[in-house]
Order: sequence, then C-alpha cells, then structure tokens
Amino acid sequence: MRKAVGLAAAALILVLRAEQARAAELVMFASRACPWCARFDAEIGPIYAATAEGQRAPLRRLDRDAPLPDGIQLVAPIRYTPTFVLLDDGREVGRIQGYPGAEFFFGLLGALLERLAEASAPRPGEG
Repeated sequence: MRKAVGLAAAALILVLRAEQARAAELVMFASRACPWCARFDAEIGPIYAATAEGQRAPLRRLDRDAPLPDGIQLVAPIRYTPTFVLLDDGREVGRIQGYPGAEFFFGLLGALLERLAEASAPRPGEG
C-alpha cells in the first residue's frame, strides 16, 4: 500500500512539473521589415524547438503591430523588433530586446529561465 501511495505521489509531482513547464513560453514580437528577425529565423528558428530552452519555453511568434492577445500581461509596451518576452502563465518574467547572435541569445535566455525557475521554486516551509 505504501509503495502504491509513493508511486502515486511521484507521478503527481511529475505531472505538476510538466504543467509548470507548459505554463512558460517565449514570445517573439517581430515585424516583416526586421532584418534581425530574419537573422534569428535563419540561425535559431530551425533548431529552437529541439533545444532544452525550446522544450522549457516553446516559441510563439507575434506581430509587434497586431493587438496583444488576451491573457498576456507585459510590463512595458513592445517598441523594438525582435523582442523576446518570457512568459509564465501569461505574465512577463523578462525580455530580450534585439537579437545579439546565437551565443549571446542563448546566454540571455538561460538567465531568464533561471529567473523563471527561481520564481516557481518552493519556498522554505512550503509543500
């Protein structure tokens, strides 16, 4: 009986972690006339979904000039393209303005994902 309860608890933890992972997404605000957006599309676009970062925060592209979809809360308007906004359950965690090249992009995104992990980590005395 204890073993079954332990397995059920472990399965629940895995499901909850998977739900947390799905709550995060990286939104790329772009425009058709943006050469840096095209460069990102050429260098990162084809591989992003297969990276650890892409698994943790899937990429969604939005037109900077289109109305903001419901459920997205930004801390400031989008002024430049590309702007990458890391969202957790629709709320902005942080952003990368511009595309600094693949190496720097993944470094900056890694820092944002660390913030996301810190925000979702249980605090002492919780659960």
